[in-house]
Amino acid sequence: MPTQKLYAGAKLRETRQRLGLTQKDFAGKLGVSLPYLNQMENNNRPVSTTVVLALAQEFGFDVTELSTGDAERMVSDMREALADPVFADDPPPLSDLRLTASNAPALARAFLELHRSYRQTHERLASLDEALGREDARTQPSPWDEVRDFFHYCDNYIDAVDHAAEGFAQPTGAQRGVRDIAHDRLSDMGISVSLADTGKLRHFDRDSGTLYLSSRAEPETRTFQMLLQVALLTQDKLIEATLDLARFQSDAARAIAKMGLANYFAGAALMPYGMFLEAAQETRHDLEILANRFGASIEQICHRLSTLQRPGAKGVPFFFVRVDQAGTITKRHSATRLQFARFGGACPLWNVHRAFETPGRFLRQLAETPDGVRYISLARDVSKPGGSFGAPVRRFAIALGCEVKHADALVYADDLDLTNSHGFEPIGISCRICERTNCHQRSVPPLERQLQVTPDERDVLPYRVG
Repeated sequence: MPTQKLYAGAKLRETRQRLGLTQKDFAGKLGVSLPYLNQMENNNRPVSTTVVLALAQEFGFDVTELSTGDAERMVSDMREALADPVFADDPPPLSDLRLTASNAPALARAFLELHRSYRQTHERLASLDEALGREDARTQPSPWDEVRDFFHYCDNYIDAVDHAAEGFAQPTGAQRGVRDIAHDRLSDMGISVSLADTGKLRHFDRDSGTLYLSSRAEPETRTFQMLLQVALLTQDKLIEATLDLARFQSDAARAIAKMGLANYFAGAALMPYGMFLEAAQETRHDLEILANRFGASIEQICHRLSTLQRPGAKGVPFFFVRVDQAGTITKRHSATRLQFARFGGACPLWNVHRAFETPGRFLRQLAETPDGVRYISLARDVSKPGGSFGAPVRRFAIALGCEVKHADALVYADDLDLTNSHGFEPIGISCRICERTNCHQRSVPPLERQLQVTPDERDVLPYRVG
């Protein structure tokens, strides 16, 4: 199979500008001519092996960043946006989308933002939201989606917050002491911690200086909530500085992101980067061992694994997703080429939906996406009981996975036949952009294909895809 050419002009140009070098000086350090560098920066030529080696040797550059990052995500996001029926008449070819993502990423983001605003306005009108009299509801982007995109395009890794959390937890020398350190830090601020039999996971009474944690919650949940409160009280300047850089469009988005960053700190303190990465590699990512070792839930472990993208010390690139019983995606993070549907639910052929049928068990699946990339996916239900009779149970399922080329690093890949092409389930992102013609679970036709309807015949679908 021929090696795929690497076009990374925008990343190359961004690196040069960050270093404060002219094209002439940059070309000299890379050992190429000025015209050759200019052609690479404009994606008229692929980045050569010589340049890749020079980037690593001269600047200590993590060359894996050239082949990852925003471009593939933006192509996936634009394809999904263009699957909207409003574009049905003349969708641009995939090659144009790749050029846009590589050469004009700011334009691609602006297009995605415009389409998001259009969809939100359309959906609000359809649901008679304007009857509520909220003038801003028709113009402002969804704060929730804005925050999700912020983490999405950061690879779900926030370097400054991650290092701060690691520094907070590092003096323990053993993970079980992080809870004690959090308790001591709160105590130093005159805050006491008490258990309360209420419906709230966490309540901080500023007047009395008491942090109340739910006695009904699992121990790992109480520890996480205590670390979350520590983040809000001790890391405010760092979090606010990070929010300033993000430039959110609304106060609501900023407030949601602040809680997201506090949650990020709590998870990173509970599972410090270096210690957690080493343990993950040592145990071959055995989720149950990691959960016991770090005093965390399975969901917390999976979420943390999806954030291990620190430059120079990256872990296995995982995707992580959580869905509810209706199939709606409530959490989605991916450091892989697999990107999830931004609107609607996940592919029904994915094993995450079957996890509800087998509570307490891990389901393994070998899957292949329409682009030919193969993955191993692990799914499990993570239902959250209410803690008392009659209290509602929140039912979710999670999936964690990576490309098959990383299978040796996963204990869950043992005894699976990775050489049998028929053993890989065909999955997609959403039906509108899935190119498979013979899927028995298809809900709507693929956008770029002609349909054939024969009145005298009926197969699983009422049409054939040409």
